Amino acid sequence: MSSEIINAARNQLREGQAEDGRVSIPGNPGVFWPTPLAILAWHGSKQHQEAEKRAIRFLLEMEGSHWKKKKDTTVAHDTALRGWPWTEFTHSWIEPTVLALIALEITGHTAHQRFGEGIRMIMDRQLPHGGWNYGNTLVYGQELHPFIDTTGLALNAVAGHVKKEDVNLSIQLLKNRVEQCRTPLSLGWALFGLGSWGEFPKKGHVWIEESLKRQENYGAYGTSLLSLLVLASICQGNFRKCFA
Repeated sequence: MSSEIINAARNQLREGQAEDGRVSIPGNPGVFWPTPLAILAWHGSKQHQEAEKRAIRFLLEMEGSHWKKKKDTTVAHDTALRGWPWTEFTHSWIEPTVLALIALEITGHTAHQRFGEGIRMIMDRQLPHGGWNYGNTLVYGQELHPFIDTTGLALNAVAGHVKKEDVNLSIQLLKNRVEQCRTPLSLGWALFGLGSWGEFPKKGHVWIEESLKRQENYGAYGTSLLSLLVLASICQGNFRKCFA
């Protein structure tokens, strides 16, 4: 892709940035989950440094809705731990928290207390038998099901910040599940999750090719899904290598 196209896309993101630094879905200022993705898009561009700094400041200051856990609550996770939500005034969930943590790590903000709390929030949401749901663990005493994409996302975020023994169950679960997975979103994040722990599968590239071939039956994938698979292949599943 030419530098002109990349620069034009970066400029478009900057033009849509709000005064407080957030980057939202057009027409929906409260839906600011694209902000960390914009940070990653701007990273490395000198002319977009100010926009990047404003977006980082917004992430560090934005808290969402959190509260002290009550004894009679129906959910098991610690509701006081702050991660990041999809939209304003709502509770934290796995995917937006992971995206925020990735953006903060790439831009050198791992020492900030919000980053550390975000890691703790992710670990607190890990299911007892391994893996991650979209954000809950037990509801009314029932353990929820883990998902491939959110498990891959979470493993990618906490890599290098927690001990491997603390996520071994999740790594093994993902290794077992990914063998049968060819949908681009789940496969892409699964490979990133495993690759971040040095566990990129030997057949990973074969699985990516098989996923791409399925477009013949199901239609073309969107740009974001294609990018996810391509980056997973190029970086051997290690997201940090994309920004090295």
